[in-house]
Amino acid sequence: MTMRRVVSLLLPVLAVVAVAACGGSSKTTSTTSTPAGAAVASTGSGAATASVSIKNFAFSPVPLSVKVGETITVTNNDGTDHTFTDNGGAFDTGHIAPSASKTVAIAKAGTYDYHCNIHPSMKGVIQVSG
Repeated sequence: MTMRRVVSLLLPVLAVVAVAACGGSSKTTSTTSTPAGAAVASTGSGAATASVSIKNFAFSPVPLSVKVGETITVTNNDGTDHTFTDNGGAFDTGHIAPSASKTVAIAKAGTYDYHCNIHPSMKGVIQVSG
């Protein structure tokens, strides 16, 4: 088989693979458990019970009050990456890109102080009730 024949047979296959890679659902969720029982998920949609906005290098609202198990969607409205990281290790979203969101749920009641790992002056508090 000639090289030209191999290339002509592979081109349609590569085109299908490229189209499949570009498509897909923005509703895919991957969840990672954290040490204190919180969960962190990357989501493209879904109803959140509470929202935190990152804008002008600040979290809002602070403080935030939620109930055990309610989800908190954190949206980065800045032009640079941020994190949403519990000081005690209960949750850590990792980097949240500009215009992206990540969701956490906290499984234990208590007060959670959090910060941005990239910009340590950014701080907030979540009050979780049972």
